[in-house]
Amino acid sequence: MKIVVLDGYALNPGDLSWEGLKSLGGVEIYDRTSASETVKRAAGAEIVLTNKTLLMAEVIGKLPDLKYIGVLATGYNVVDLESARRKGIVVTNVPAYSTMSVAQHVFALILEFFNGTGSLSEGVRKGRWSRNIDFCYWDKTLTELDGLTMGIVGFGKIGKAVARIGEVFGLKVMVHTRSSVNGYENCSLDELLKNSDIVTLHCPLTPETQGMINAGRLGMMKPSALLVNTARGPLLVEQDLAEALNKGIIAGACLDVLSQEPPVKDNPLLSARNCIITPHVAWATLEARKRLMGIAVSNVREFLAGNPVNVVNM
Repeated sequence: MKIVVLDGYALNPGDLSWEGLKSLGGVEIYDRTSASETVKRAAGAEIVLTNKTLLMAEVIGKLPDLKYIGVLATGYNVVDLESARRKGIVVTNVPAYSTMSVAQHVFALILEFFNGTGSLSEGVRKGRWSRNIDFCYWDKTLTELDGLTMGIVGFGKIGKAVARIGEVFGLKVMVHTRSSVNGYENCSLDELLKNSDIVTLHCPLTPETQGMINAGRLGMMKPSALLVNTARGPLLVEQDLAEALNKGIIAGACLDVLSQEPPVKDNPLLSARNCIITPHVAWATLEARKRLMGIAVSNVREFLAGNPVNVVNM
């Protein structure tokens, strides 16, 4: 049994073990694989694991031995599911491994925006406090979360975890979701945007949600509002958001995802006012990656036992 991991570095940069996977067959592990290398490296493999390396129809058609594709993530748009289905190739993903890590990162971003701990600490290290004539200083208004309204767009596992944490901070929670909700106000997206002090996105990327946060919808938000996106970059129109930030239409944005990753140097959000950006790390705590590794190996084990789980294309 030949198993190939096309791009294992993001999951395991060296602080985890591949031994569980190696116990299931002969394993070749690559940190990264370019498009031109994919077919050559996956040739002869019955099992291929991928994170961001694309496995589209043209590539799948050149891998006659392939029986199983394991996506090392929850999102599986990196695989042509229909092409794999036609060829009888099972495709699995790893759901719900990073729920609390992402929820934690949402509040790390929110607290940085409202408390400015990072920038204040940097100023202290540069001697600004030592030079100050008063016993304290701050550059922007410090804001309590208690009593503010948080609007959550999408209410799956992560959205629910964010709501629970928000309530501990004293936030009033309202949600926008197509499913029924118990215990929270479920409203239209426009109503949520108009009434929220913090809007946080937790919905999947679909043709309906792509670009859902655009100039028109940003204009509905409070001038004091904060937009948070730890879901998918293309949920918002980046140029529209940059303009809204630079014009003061909304107060700020905190982003862990962009439409292109890594971003191009001229991405307008990189120079936008009051925009905090982290490099797609909300999922990447050690604990979450351990769970991801464990579930990915279990997916392969169950497939080999004839009982595939977490299948997304059958």
